[in-house]
Amino acid sequence: MDIFEAARTDNVTALNELLKEGQINERDARGSTPLILATYYNNTAAIAALLQAGADTELQDSMGNTALMGVCFKGYVEAAKLLLENGASVHTENGNGATALTFAATFGHNDIISLLLVHGASPLKKDRFGKNPIDYALLQGNASGYETLVAATNRWGHFGNLF
Repeated sequence: MDIFEAARTDNVTALNELLKEGQINERDARGSTPLILATYYNNTAAIAALLQAGADTELQDSMGNTALMGVCFKGYVEAAKLLLENGASVHTENGNGATALTFAATFGHNDIISLLLVHGASPLKKDRFGKNPIDYALLQGNASGYETLVAATNRWGHFGNLF
C-alpha cells in the first residue's frame, strides 16, 4: 500500500507508518497530494493524521485546486473545518481564478459558504471569466447562498470589485 491508497481508503494505521518515511507532500500522476485525496473522499481520520503530521494545505493539483477547494466542491463541512483550523487559505485561486467560495456557491453548499465567509473569503472575488461567487449562486438557482453572499458584501463594500 502506498501513501495515496492509505489516504484514499482512510487507512490511518498504514498512513502513519508511511508518514515516517517523509512522503507527506508527495504527488501522484494528477498532482494530488495525500491530503487532497483524503479530503476528496471525506476521510476525516486520514485528514486529521495528515494535518497533524504537517501536510501543506496550500499545495495544488494539476488544475490548481487545493484540498479546501475539493471539500467545497463536494460539500464536506467537517473536512472544511479541519482544513481551515489548520491554516488553509480561503484566498487561494486555481487555474481559472476560482476560490473555495466559488466552488461552495456553485454547488450550493451553504453551510460551507457561511464558514468561508467567517474566515474572510470575499464574495466579490472574480475568476478569469469575470464572475464572482454571488454570480455563480444566482446562476445555479441557489437563493439561500445568494442571499448570504449578498449580505456579506456589506463587509467588503457595495458590489465593487475589490480585486
